[in-house]
Amino acid sequence: MPLAILVGLQAEARLARRLGAPVEIGGGTAPGATAAAERAVASGATALLSFGLAGGLDPALRPGALVVPEAVWVDGAWLAADPGLLRRLGGTTPHRLLGAETVAADAATKRHLWLQTGAAALDLESAAVARTALARGLPFAVLRAVCDPAERDLPPAALAALDAGGAIGLLRVLGSVLARPGQVPALLTLASDAAAARRALARRIAEIGRRVAQMP
Repeated sequence: MPLAILVGLQAEARLARRLGAPVEIGGGTAPGATAAAERAVASGATALLSFGLAGGLDPALRPGALVVPEAVWVDGAWLAADPGLLRRLGGTTPHRLLGAETVAADAATKRHLWLQTGAAALDLESAAVARTALARGLPFAVLRAVCDPAERDLPPAALAALDAGGAIGLLRVLGSVLARPGQVPALLTLASDAAAARRALARRIAEIGRRVAQMP
């Protein structure tokens, strides 16, 4: 099963490549994720994985919590992830995930989405992955780790940071910080949360690798 992995950020791509499959970067936007998913299929992928960080919607989920959902909320419906892929990822967690079109930047929006959908977390790549998989009759799955928890607003610099290639635009971040220096503590907290999420993903990748190595 030729698997392709869809991510938003270059930092996520560096982790995802440890799984030994091709990686496409969407740049942290929903349109970019759709283009990345189409590139993956055009390159021969017959299974798709949405991988990386997620925003928390369920207040119980802390930074670093893994989300391997059985289904993704896309366009008003739950689309089921592939059981075989989920087993390869180490099994599901007791969550569902929202495939969002825009970032949930504040706690009030996150709470509204949680109550509206019941999804525990959201990201901007999984909707593209699920739609593309459905349209092409391909299996898909999601492996994510919570970065910003439900009660936390995102600092403005975080929303302006990414370029189309999924890299951090340091000049944009610096400009935002100079304009609003009070966001520095929130940025430092976000960096710590992102590090916890990446560590959780790295641990799961290592577990997957050990399991594959033990197969006859």
